[in-house]
Amino acid sequence: MINNHNLYIIVAADQEFGIGRDGKMPWNLKNELKHFQEVTTKTEDPDKQNMVLMGRTTWDSIPENHRPLKNRKNVVLTRNSDFVADGAVVATSLEEAFLLADDKTEDIYVIGGGRVYSDVTSMPQLDGIYLTQIHDIFECDTHFPVIPESFGEPVNMGGSEDDDISYNYLFYKRQG
Repeated sequence: MINNHNLYIIVAADQEFGIGRDGKMPWNLKNELKHFQEVTTKTEDPDKQNMVLMGRTTWDSIPENHRPLKNRKNVVLTRNSDFVADGAVVATSLEEAFLLADDKTEDIYVIGGGRVYSDVTSMPQLDGIYLTQIHDIFECDTHFPVIPESFGEPVNMGGSEDDDISYNYLFYKRQG
């Protein structure tokens, strides 16, 4: 937990934990994107929004007509303090980004990319990981880090299929 906010990672990965190629997702899975939107926008308190935290490459990979991601506070992490992300807030460190979660924020979702996932996966404040496990292998140059043993076995939350590619929605909760 960070400043009384639950901290989650949400990611889609292939069987070898590949998550991207050339700064983009190597697949187009409509049902998975719908799942991502549902998870990251759903709040228990209707007066609050979730925060989505992403690196600059992830921000750039979102089509302009979908930026910022609707009904969520968008935070872009970059070392470039002059970077401008229309409709989002820019932070130059994880600490700065987490401070942007205020009393109108319910949960924080880290949505990529590889370096941000690596940094957050090792944090003891990480509450859980939403992983869409794609039952296929793609050519990827970015991979999700090893899930720490402190998360135990995942809960299978169902699955879906797009264009003959099947996948399962898994949730890893920190134990203890």
